[in-house]
Amino acid sequence: MPTEDGFAREFESRRDHLHAVAYRMLGSPTEADDAVQETWLRLARHDVEDVRNLPGWLTTVVSRICLDMLRARAARREEPLDQPARLESGADENEPEREAVLIDSVGRALLVVLDRLGPAERVAFVLHDLFAVPFDEIGPIVGRTTPTTKKLASRARHRVRGEHASDHIAQRHVVDAFLGAARSGDLDALLAVLAPDVVRTADAAALPAGVATTVRGADSVAGETVLLRRRSQVAALALVDGHPGIVVAPHGRLLLALTVTVRGHRVAGYRVIADPARLRRLSITLPAN
Repeated sequence: MPTEDGFAREFESRRDHLHAVAYRMLGSPTEADDAVQETWLRLARHDVEDVRNLPGWLTTVVSRICLDMLRARAARREEPLDQPARLESGADENEPEREAVLIDSVGRALLVVLDRLGPAERVAFVLHDLFAVPFDEIGPIVGRTTPTTKKLASRARHRVRGEHASDHIAQRHVVDAFLGAARSGDLDALLAVLAPDVVRTADAAALPAGVATTVRGADSVAGETVLLRRRSQVAALALVDGHPGIVVAPHGRLLLALTVTVRGHRVAGYRVIADPARLRRLSITLPAN
């Protein structure tokens, strides 16, 4: 049987895995750090002779800690992360390097969708679908029977993946091209993907002071997109109410959603939604791979 020093070494060898699990559950690198540290403290206080399968024990403990943190978060339900106008100040242009790497590894859109799941749904989905933990091991963590846990994960999976129609593929390519041109600030590429009579509408709260809530014409919309390009650096493609759209999510938290209308091979119009109540009512799922 490993000594306490042996358990400590094995814990360190599992630290990155535990952080990966916690980050996907919590969506915050700082909170994930806290969950992993609390897991270490619980191991240090635990009678190590009772631990037969340390990797499984550690995953169970960090998952229960994350579940408690998610439930506490749901009870207080934080306000939106930031005001949209702060993006134009540069305050949220880029996440710290470590967080940016984590977001890229998970996917910004997935973090947005996971944040919309209930605590038990999120834990069940992350453990089973992302880390292949068997349902009979997840059930005791979330306090459900194995069959109920399977239903919990299935419900979460449907909310994450949604329904994918084949006719979305062409629309997705157009929206993806628009997002790519916005990120690069390429005016010519934007003009190529925008319809000449494109219309951009937006909630007033989505815009910096003095910017009109409605803008018409490819030249005007493209010029504005270049000026507001910081938003595209923290944006990702997603299905918004079942159609290809865009989510703007600094730190992986939903701030704005764009519903996009595609006509032919161009963007005919889009609306920028910032109102928290409207954002909550939107169906946001991942596009098909």
